Amino acid sequence: MPSRRRFLAGSAAALGVGGAAVACRAGDGEAATPVRRQPGQGQKVKASAVPAMQPLPARPNFVVIVADDLGYGELGVYGQKLIDTPRIDALAAEGLRFTDAYAAAPVCAPSRCSLLTGLHSGHSTVRENPRGPSGQGALAESDFTFAEALRARGYRTGIIGKWGFGPERAGQPSHPNSRGFEEFYGYLTHRHAHEYYPEYLWHNGSREDIPANRGGARAVYAPDLVEQHALAFLDAHQDEPFLLYLAPTLPHAPSRDPHLGRYADAPWPRADRAHAAQVTSFDTLVGKVADRLTALGAADRTLVLVTSDNGPHEEGGTDPELFDAGGPLRGYKRNLYEGGIRVPLIAWSPESVPSGTTDRPTPLTDLLPTLADLAGAPAPSDLDGLSLAPLLRGATADTARHDHLYFYRNHSEATPRADAVDGGRARRLAEALRRGDLKAVRFAPGRDRDVPDDRWDVELYDLAKDPGEEHDLAAARPADADALVRLMRGSWADGYEREGFGVTLRVEREQSRLRVTATLVNGSSRPWAAVRLGLAVPDGWRARALGAVTADRLAAGARCAVSWTVTPAVGAGAASVTCRGTARYAGAAVAYEASADVPAAA
Repeated sequence: MPSRRRFLAGSAAALGVGGAAVACRAGDGEAATPVRRQPGQGQKVKASAVPAMQPLPARPNFVVIVADDLGYGELGVYGQKLIDTPRIDALAAEGLRFTDAYAAAPVCAPSRCSLLTGLHSGHSTVRENPRGPSGQGALAESDFTFAEALRARGYRTGIIGKWGFGPERAGQPSHPNSRGFEEFYGYLTHRHAHEYYPEYLWHNGSREDIPANRGGARAVYAPDLVEQHALAFLDAHQDEPFLLYLAPTLPHAPSRDPHLGRYADAPWPRADRAHAAQVTSFDTLVGKVADRLTALGAADRTLVLVTSDNGPHEEGGTDPELFDAGGPLRGYKRNLYEGGIRVPLIAWSPESVPSGTTDRPTPLTDLLPTLADLAGAPAPSDLDGLSLAPLLRGATADTARHDHLYFYRNHSEATPRADAVDGGRARRLAEALRRGDLKAVRFAPGRDRDVPDDRWDVELYDLAKDPGEEHDLAAARPADADALVRLMRGSWADGYEREGFGVTLRVEREQSRLRVTATLVNGSSRPWAAVRLGLAVPDGWRARALGAVTADRLAAGARCAVSWTVTPAVGAGAASVTCRGTARYAGAAVAYEASADVPAAA
């Protein structure tokens, strides 16, 4: 039966079943899978930054704050003139500001999937926004998030705000509690997150009603609840390493904010006044998080990252041109031009992260390997992201750059400005790829990606000379355009088969007994030591290992398998068994856990 994988706190203690031989093997008698090397891994990054005064500590805390549809130009530090964002601007002045950071997609669901899993939109599980009543995107058992990586090292993990993946029920692989987050409060599905005055929100596996909002009432503003729970999470875990993924829905449409402040009398349409207030509310939330970290004495051991999931929107009457929301960039949400995918990114940790700017092209797929690297946790070797840890530690010369960045768009909805920017092609499938300063954008004739290359419209831009993508060079430089198209073709996989990581569990019934087989897979790029697998069964059940449960070493790409014979108690009903795999990675303890449900005997 399939297992439900959960990653728990790092500890060297195994669960209590004795036994003898672990069958350590590379997988069905074959050699261990070789470690994948990212293209361009030896290239170095340039940055204009002042080195940090002190390094980030071992196992720092992390707060990852992701705005919803915040444009590149909507923060003061990125050129905004009409909307106040003093708190984020102050963090940027003290920390590191990225000028060339990228969301993985121009719309929410695929962007957030890639952010969580470190895979670009040619490899990720969720590659499109939901379509139709049953089109909700979902993460899979094979997905591995940055929360799962940090749980293995003993981090307390929480997501507060928008998860954005279905289905809307607990106890399934796409629920945040199944993907490494111990604590969840907010919106489970994509469409529910469009409501600022919801009648309920999720708290872990339960829906919590908000009676004051019933019948369309607007009494309780969800961003206020998100703020309360986020600050409470920091208070609760101040004395242990933690990861907080804070995902408010601000400033996504509709433009609703009860805190209009100085914008109440601005000479703009109401939707624009409310949108400006939403951006400032997001800024205020970031400031409150920074203030709470400082008050708790945790700021100097916490890395705060502030970013957005895609470019600015124009829904609900909001005019992004009024605010110059994309700054100097062309396009909006849904476009693969820079305005749709280039996003703000600021890294802040007082005196630990270098201050200044970096022009390193940085996709948000880099978050998973970066957080794992800084936490001393293993990460899958089949990721598209690269670690930024050397850059954040101040050693800019050692930070690798990507050979190229790939982006995909297949979206059924179009807004007027986005469609105009695309030349009426916003509902057509499109791809983009940046390599160095060259960027290609191409549009299929419809929604079919498999049509021949000669039926696509291809454009080519030099971002160093033309960041606004005004001058198409495809006709003048056909060889460059063709080279980038070939890279696009190579970046897409219809099904991206993962190499495996952590513990999986299989249960087979053998008459009155069970055979339980656990497999621990080292999908990272470094060997693990002191490997142990243990099985926990309900009280009154008996388990006997069919071999040893320990191994001295597990090579990169290799796996260990152990089987147990399990005898349920007489008359036992439905229950579950749990396997815990522990090891040491670079001298630090890591632990992974998987559970499987066992139905009652017939």
